[in-house]
Amino acid sequence: MSRDFDPTSLPFDTAAMLAGLRPWIECESPTFDASAVNRMMALASRDLAVMGAQIERIPGRMGFGDCVRAHLPHPRAGEPGILVMGHLDTVHPVGTLAALPWRETDGRCYGPGILDMKGGNFLALEALRQLHRAGVATTLPVTVLFTSDEEVGSPSTRDLIEAEAARHRYVLVPEPGRRDGAVVTGRYAIARFHLEAVGRPSHAGARLKEGRSAIRRMAQKLIEIESMTNEDCTFSVGVVHGGQWVNCVATLCRGEALSMAKRQADLDHAVSRMLALSDSADGVTFTVTRGVTRPVWEPDENTLALYRTARGIAEALGVTLGHESAGGGSDANFTGALGIPSLDGLGALGDGLHTLGEYIEIASLTTRGRLLAGLLATLP
Repeated sequence: MSRDFDPTSLPFDTAAMLAGLRPWIECESPTFDASAVNRMMALASRDLAVMGAQIERIPGRMGFGDCVRAHLPHPRAGEPGILVMGHLDTVHPVGTLAALPWRETDGRCYGPGILDMKGGNFLALEALRQLHRAGVATTLPVTVLFTSDEEVGSPSTRDLIEAEAARHRYVLVPEPGRRDGAVVTGRYAIARFHLEAVGRPSHAGARLKEGRSAIRRMAQKLIEIESMTNEDCTFSVGVVHGGQWVNCVATLCRGEALSMAKRQADLDHAVSRMLALSDSADGVTFTVTRGVTRPVWEPDENTLALYRTARGIAEALGVTLGHESAGGGSDANFTGALGIPSLDGLGALGDGLHTLGEYIEIASLTTRGRLLAGLLATLP
């Protein structure tokens, strides 16, 4: 395969790509609904099978959905090659299509999970399809890994991701591109925490003063946690559940918090500060326990060399391709931290991820598809 391959010669068809992507978007797949995620895995598996891939369905665990690993035909199959990796779970519950239906307007296409990250996963498969149809062989064998729990920190798939990545020379991750079109060569460190307040019940009408409210303590701690945010590290509480009857002082309240930092040392300090919040006062016990952690990924020379290859391909496409470290973790945190050359943010461009305004820029399907095709065809 010549390193002079021109990805502009591939006949990407935007209308055909949208037609193929729409069933993916309309197959809602929130992380905590394993059956829904598995329906999405089946849909992706069929598309991969049509491409001639050897499909392996890996059973889920911890209550999460399955994963799919697919090997594309290649004369050097089994040798270290390219891992294309993405998640098919989303943050949008089943039924979100009613509020965020598939809609194409003004150069944008809307839908739950279309930017994060079904659009990127689909355009990566389209890049492989285009290469196959054109008879362009990749220099290295290619494996596709779709996972099921990235949106909650990949607790059930981290070992699978790290083991699979270690068998490859490069990792390409079609998470959303940055707003200016840049790709991602590093990710901030992220820690999750479980919060629990345990109080004392009483009748809220007849004996209010005898109770000790777990909800009240959680509210106080929530404000304290979020006030710890500074330029080095952010703190936020995103989940709170408490109480059962409005006429009973709440005995139990649980929550989840997130901390993010650019440097591992800052995150380690954040973890210490969070764990120090555990206490017992005025009849209420508050406990913080550490949850899933994503290590900081700082780009090394091998990742930067991979980026420079992508930049050269982008220049040939008439695109200026920047790079940056980014907040908002991805599974590239794991592969990059292991020292495996990884390039993230190769997916579609758009905005509104995790909201009811999530969209992709339709034109980015073909431009990013060609960029990925160029990388897949020419990486040595």
